This record gives sequence, C-alpha cells and structure tokens, in this order.
Amino acid sequence: MKQFMDKDFLLSTETAKELYHDYAAKTPILDYHCHINPQEIAEDRRFENITQVWLGGDHYKWRLMRSNGVEEKYITGDASDWEKFQKWAETLERGIGNPLYHWSHLELRRYFGYNGVLNKETAEEVWNLCNEKLQQASMSVRNLIKQSGVTLVCTTDDPADSLAWHKMLKADSSFDVQVLPAWRPDKAMGIEKPAFAEYMKTLGSVSQMEIQTFADLKKALEHRATFFNEMGCRASDHGLEYVMYVPAPEEEIERIFAKKLSGAQVTKEEELKYKTAFMLFAGAMYNKLGWVMQLHYGCKRDNNTPMYEKLGPDTGFDCINNYAPSSEMADFLDALHKTGDLPKTIIYSLNPNDDEAIGTIIGCFQDSSAAAKIQQGSAWWFNDHKTGMTKQLTSLANLGCLSNFVGMLTDSRSFLSYTRHEYFRRILCDVFGTWVENGEYPKDMEALGRIVKDISYNNAVNYFGFELENVK
Repeated sequence: MKQFMDKDFLLSTETAKELYHDYAAKTPILDYHCHINPQEIAEDRRFENITQVWLGGDHYKWRLMRSNGVEEKYITGDASDWEKFQKWAETLERGIGNPLYHWSHLELRRYFGYNGVLNKETAEEVWNLCNEKLQQASMSVRNLIKQSGVTLVCTTDDPADSLAWHKMLKADSSFDVQVLPAWRPDKAMGIEKPAFAEYMKTLGSVSQMEIQTFADLKKALEHRATFFNEMGCRASDHGLEYVMYVPAPEEEIERIFAKKLSGAQVTKEEELKYKTAFMLFAGAMYNKLGWVMQLHYGCKRDNNTPMYEKLGPDTGFDCINNYAPSSEMADFLDALHKTGDLPKTIIYSLNPNDDEAIGTIIGCFQDSSAAAKIQQGSAWWFNDHKTGMTKQLTSLANLGCLSNFVGMLTDSRSFLSYTRHEYFRRILCDVFGTWVENGEYPKDMEALGRIVKDISYNNAVNYFGFELENVK
C-alpha cells in the first residue's frame, strides 16, 4: 500500500515518477488566469491567521462545508476565525474523494511544512503551527508568489478599472514577478442586467466621453483597450452562459441599445442579438491587438435566491448549465474567421460533456499562424479534479494536439492555490506514464520531458506572447 500523499502521490508508474520529478516539478509557474487582488500584491499583504488566507472568499470550501451540514455562521457568518477553521477541519476529514482534500494537504505541506493529516483532533495543532508560520516575512503575499516559482500573474480586470495597483507594481523594481491585467468586459456585455445603464456612465466617465449609442460604446472600449495594452494586457476573458450566435443588422443593435438606456427591459432575443454583436466586435478588436480571447461558459449562476440576496455572487451557489449548442460556437468562430478577425482563442466549458464537441470545433479553425491557435482550456472549476483533468487531457489528445496545450491555471482568489499546478502536473505525468508503459508511446524521455515542460510552462509563454524565457 502506498503512503498517504508521499513524494510519488498520483504517480502510478516509474515513467510518471521520472517525468514529474525530473521535469515537471522543476518547471516554473505561469498563472495566466486568476482572480487574486492586485492591491494585495502591491501592498504585500500579511495574513493574521490561516482562516484569512484559506477560507476567506473560497466558495469551493464553503460548498463542502454546507454539504457537511455546517451552520452558515461558521462559513460566511460572524463566528470567530478559529471556530470557522475548526469547522473546516471537521468537514475536511469527511471529504474523501474531493480534490479539496488533496489541495488542502498539498498547501499545508508546501507552505507550512505540516506532513500530518488535518482533522478535528489535529485542528488546534495545525491552527497554531500555521498562524505562527504566517508571522514570518516569508509568508507575505509577494513571498508566497516567489516561493511558489511563479514568474507571471494575470489578474481579472474591468475595462473601467484604473489599473492603479498594476502601475505601482510595474514601477516597483524590488518585485520581479510580472503582474499584468486581463480584460473582463462582462458588465459592458450584460445588457439584461439592471445596472447596465449606470455602468455605461462609469465607463463613459473614465473614457472621457458620453456613451449614448452602441457605436459610442465600441469607441470607449477601444480607448480603454489601448490603455490596457500599454499596461501589458495580452488576454481577455468572458464569463458566458453559452457562446451564442444570433446576428442582426447594426441598426437593430442600436435600437436595442437605445431601448435599454431608455429604462426599458430588453427581450431574450434582443439580449442574444446584442451579445452576438458585442462578441463579434470584441473578437475583432482582440485580433487587432494580438490578444488571446478566453471564453468561459456553461455556468448557471446564483441558483439559491435567498442566499444570493443575502451574500451576493460568487458565494457557492452556481451549477453546470447543460445548454451549450456547439453549432452556435462554430458559427461564431466562423463569422470572425470569414472576415480575418479570429484571434487566438481558448474555449472552456464547465460541462465535461462538451469536451469532445470543443475538441472537434477547435480543429476546424487551426492554421499556421500559431501552434494550436484555438485551444481547449484546462478542466475548470467543477472539473479541476483527477477525473476531470484526466478526461480533458485524454479528449484533447484523442481529437487534437495535446503537446501544444497551454496547460493549467489557478482560476483562484487564494495565494496558496499554486499547488493546483503541482496537482495538475502530477496527473499529466501519470497520464503520459500510463501511455508509455502500455506501449502506446515510446519511452523517449527527451521528447516526453520536452512536452511536459511545454504544457507546464513554455506553451503559455509562446501562445500569449509574454516577455519571458522558455524553460530549456
């Protein structure tokens, strides 16, 4: 029997062990999509206790605690930080098979040197150990990033953001990890939202113009995108219910836009027409700038109405949306491709049933302008566990060129989440090791090691065009 989470955790073959320890483990991390706060990096935040860094804002853990019957006061309520941590420890020992069990223990080992098991009996010991460690200078936000081997971080930022913290970090020569903005224009696209008209005023203000038409909006977004580009932005990101394609003439889009600004509610069909026009404009703009377009879809959000009204969004009440027509995705990409406006694109679906559909769609639009110009994104959110990652890697290998995959991202709000890259790399090496030892690929360690390093790091450097050195 293997020891619990030993050095060969998740590595089931000798080839897998060699690939991980000799290649993957030594490769730095490029986190091209996350939700961490750039202010906390600029200010080099220090955390008072493990609850602040571990449970604050982590809706993954909140969902598991609710599933364990924990009262809300110990999750998002007014219980003390110690009480919340204790309830998490009691929950974790019930989390067999959940990736949070592995992530939590990887983080305890990597950052706190704790090699035991967290449960209700050890909670106080771990609490004291972690809190004592957090008082050390090595546990500040910047030092956590550095000791994790991270070379570059892309945050998630609204077009109206001043990027003040990014400016501060850019001017700070004492911190050599690049922290770049990534463009997330969901508020400008959300014409069905009550706050849409007010957001137009905000965006117009920072763009030094009044937004009264869709043409005005496009001009304002182009103005802000130029600023983001000057600040090093190389990627956009869109949170979508699904990728729609309901084209309409420009005059109709202007009528829909004016209707919304007048205070009237748009219909569902009008919403889809506007969003299609918005995404076609955005895709063409990204292509002109040389940015990567990331499409995250397949999520139905804020399903528990009473809890949403109490806590707001991103608090653990989202689920997989089973409606994502692949035909509309293909039509959307084709519309951009026909006009020469299709940018590099990464497609992520929250629904694992979409893996094969995505794999076949991306193959329709590849060309010589880039290796895997259209990518299937990594297993995301409800899928970033062993089963989901293995399935995504296998599907991409079956239908495309896995060796050109841009690899893992944290998609997290926590500065301890970089161990997810280790988790992914162990699974990647195990998949490769299994294929090799089954006789499905030769044991050419030079070729295999190069592919592992590329997926772990180099492919993302090249794909996004970041100014970083490749790993030899």
